[in-house]
This record gives sequence, structure tokens and C-alpha cells, in this order.
Amino acid sequence: MRLYLLALNPTDSVTEGFLPASRRLGLDVTLLTDRPAAHRAAYPDVEVLDCDVRDFRAVVSRVSAHGAPEAVFTNSDHLQTQAALAADYFGLPAKDWRAALRTKDKAEMRRRLAAAGADAVRSVELAAWQEPSTAAAGIPYPCVVKPREGVASEDVVMAGNPAELVRRCEEIRARRPGAALVAEEYLPGELFTLETLGDGRVRHVLGGFRTELSSPPYFVEERLTYVPGHPPDVERQVLAQLDALGVGFGACHTEFVLHRGRARIVEVNYRAIGDQCDLLLAGLLDIPFFEHVLRTHLGEPLPPELGARTGGAARLDYPCADRAGTLTSAPGASEVEADGVKLTYRPLRGIGERHPVYRTNRDFLGVVRATGTDASAVDRAVTGFLAAQRWEITP
Repeated sequence: MRLYLLALNPTDSVTEGFLPASRRLGLDVTLLTDRPAAHRAAYPDVEVLDCDVRDFRAVVSRVSAHGAPEAVFTNSDHLQTQAALAADYFGLPAKDWRAALRTKDKAEMRRRLAAAGADAVRSVELAAWQEPSTAAAGIPYPCVVKPREGVASEDVVMAGNPAELVRRCEEIRARRPGAALVAEEYLPGELFTLETLGDGRVRHVLGGFRTELSSPPYFVEERLTYVPGHPPDVERQVLAQLDALGVGFGACHTEFVLHRGRARIVEVNYRAIGDQCDLLLAGLLDIPFFEHVLRTHLGEPLPPELGARTGGAARLDYPCADRAGTLTSAPGASEVEADGVKLTYRPLRGIGERHPVYRTNRDFLGVVRATGTDASAVDRAVTGFLAAQRWEITP
């Protein structure tokens, strides 16, 4: 069976998750990408074809010329609509392309939720030519400005007044010429995630994470702690908002804030959670998560019960660069198991690499992920590991 996998840059989710799962399922994988050299270097045993994957017409043409597909799939935020349209063209199981578009386009997501009566957030879409403070005159401060189709805290920043909003928009537009932005009211509360997996009929909730962020005005994720289950009313609120968006097929990673019992969606990433959280989740729950995701795209129903292991605790920490410069000293990859905790560290930036400060997850120097059955033991293991390491950046 032939699986066409759409990708931009290589990611851990694909390299360590979906490609090994494809092999276990006996699938022949053809990877379509506009960055073929990077993927061929990452996995030389996979067939990689050059394709303008941001254009669904190019994807349809490339697939049609190469050979009949049994599935068209992507785990990229940027390619969900294209993959859905291509799969639909070939009559294959897929996400509704409308839902994929609604979740990717943050302005459309807000409009859809408001029209459905699911949630109303004061927001405005800012075209590249619009003057921000005038167009956003009805938005209360502080507000948050972000790219309409951004991801991973990229260029997401708080503004405290109209002048600051103008300055922040100018900074983002300098990096993203022509990009549409969204300015919306700041939503107070604790930040959580909800991880779901569905086949269009059955939807499983896999728990989520409590997310700790950097200090405003930026929103860099620094730590995620596994939450086995949210209160039933909170879960119902989030799922109702996902229903309003039409989300229910395959994997979905939803970020929401909880304030005084009210859950409000911040962002919907209609794919598996990234930054190695999906790898942790699969091991913690002891389920073939990546295989389940691929099976939905092959038209196979999910089981009524996933048989997920319960009683687990987990935490991920991301040591971040706090200054621009060259990484001159850092720990290497390691795995440690002690006191019932399995801890894994993977570097995300190589020694000798020079970078500016991005104020996004591109500042991550590495990722520590730890799992066990006792949350206190997991916390001690991660805290102790981080205290014993040094990351040195030379200006």
C-alpha cells in the first residue's frame, strides 16, 4: 500500500514517529516536499520527490503521475488543507478541508466559533496594508497580535497600547512581508492542551498538558506537564468548540486557557502535538499512537477502547537560549532510568551553531522528557538533570 506523506522541513514526529509506524504497518512511503535534500539526508531509505506541497494542485499532479495512493497524509500545520484536498480528489479518507482551513486560519477560526455560538473572542484581521491601531480600534488592551496562519508562538506577542500594537505589527511585517495578522483580546488563565484522536465516528481523548510559558510579551513554551484528564465540564467545553470547527478526524492538538471554569480555545493544530510530546505520549500511554493515526487515513476504524495505560506522570522541559550567539558547550544526548523514572535528553541545536534570539521554540537548545508513575519523582529527576547541565552561548 502506498502512503504519500507531505512535509516541509524534517521533524521528530515524522522521523521518529510516523516513518517507523509506516514500516511497522508495511506501507510503502513516498514523501513529497519542497525541501528534498534535507529529507534525503535525514532518511536515505525513503523515496523523496520534489513537489510544491503548498499547492494542492501540484500535489494531485505529482501523485497522479507517480502512482495510485492508498492514503495522503501530513503532520504539518501548513499542509493540512492541501493534504485533505488531495486525498479527497482521489476518494480517500481525509479530514474535511474546510475544517483544516478553519483551524489554520486564526481569523476564520474566531469567526466560525462566534457564528456557531461556541465562543466569542474580540478579534480583528489585519491585512498587510491596514493601519493596526485604527483597524483594531475595538480591541481591548492588552491584546495579542499574531500571524493569521502562524504556528508555534512564531511572532506571537502582547501589546499594551495602540502605539505598541503598531510597533509590534511593523516588526512582524518586516519579517513576513504581505502576511495578514490577527489582533485579539488577551485571554487570561492557565494554558492547557487537549490531545484527541478520531476517525470521524469515534473520538478518543488522550489527556493533555499544562503549559508554562515565558514572561510576557512573548509566549515561549518552557515546560509541559502531563494531565491525565481535565474536569468533565472543561473537556465538554473544548470538544464543543472543536465540533463547531468540524474537527474530529485523525490527531488534533488543541491549546486552551482555563479561567474561572471557562475554557476558551487559543489555537487548534489539526495534527499530532509536536516538540517530542507525541513521542512521550505514545510511550506513556503504551499505545501505537502513530499507527492509529495512519490507520484512520487508510480508512480503518479506531477501536472503541485504545487500552491506554493509566497512572502515568510525565514532564517535558525545554532549555532555551537567552541570548544571541554561538553554542559553545552543551550536554549530548542521554537516557537515564532511576527511581522509577525514565529520562531522555535530546539536543536540538548543535555545538558551533550561531543563532539570534527568536522568542519562539526555535530558541530551544534541547528537550528533556521524563516519564514515571509518581509526579514528584518525575519533577525531582528533571530538576536534578537540568541543574547538573550547562549550556554556554558565546556572543
